[in-house]
Amino acid sequence: MTMHNAPAYFEIQADDTARAIAFYSAIFEWRFSEAKGLPVEYWQIETASYAGGLLGRPMPKPTGPAGTNAYVCSIQVESFDATADKILASGGAVALGKFAVPGKCWQGYFIDTEGNTFGIFEVNENAGR
Repeated sequence: MTMHNAPAYFEIQADDTARAIAFYSAIFEWRFSEAKGLPVEYWQIETASYAGGLLGRPMPKPTGPAGTNAYVCSIQVESFDATADKILASGGAVALGKFAVPGKCWQGYFIDTEGNTFGIFEVNENAGR
């Protein structure tokens, strides 16, 4: 079944692709393979369900305190707390701490080693109740 008008691929920009690969591999066990012959350094990402890409940042990221200037992806995890601990131990930072989406999940947002925002969530129908 083809899913039109639904997210099907994601990309992460990085100032240091080796550092970003180490970060995401350690936390989510994603696999990376270099794609040659493109106009930018590019790595294909294989996850348990979606395909994505990691590329060398083609333009400077915003400086100073600023809101997110991109789509933000959230990754479903088995344990919010265990994953948050891995993120922090791997050099990530909290952007918005753990909160309940009542009746749905525990959600939070983090900053990766490249300054990108991403979310994680743990499905839990009892969250916030």
